[in-house]
Amino acid sequence: MKKSGEHLQIGNNAEQAAAALLSDNGYKIVTRNYRCRFGEIDIIALSGSHLVFIEVRHRRPSTFGTGAESVTPSKQRRIIATAKHYLSKGKFSTLPCRFDIISSSPTDNGMLELQWLKNAFQLN
Repeated sequence: MKKSGEHLQIGNNAEQAAAALLSDNGYKIVTRNYRCRFGEIDIIALSGSHLVFIEVRHRRPSTFGTGAESVTPSKQRRIIATAKHYLSKGKFSTLPCRFDIISSSPTDNGMLELQWLKNAFQLN
């Protein structure tokens, strides 16, 4: 399914806001939108001695759940496989890593509300 221009812009805005939140909290963004045959990781960042893989999910307020709830076990497996591919490149392969989710949703005034779930799932 191809994403519309508006949908892509909303996703880009959510990723920009997430990257700003990470930077404001002392994270160093290493890579954005890392892609390989297994999938994509939105943001890869350093936090102290940890490498953090961050999935950014935008959801409108609804009964379908939060952005974090939309990261299914299948999506988690794709993110983990992509992270393993990234780590196989060697640069950060010795660092401990973690997987976070930043969920965004619009507020009544049109701003984005971000919820950051640290260590949302584990590398297996």
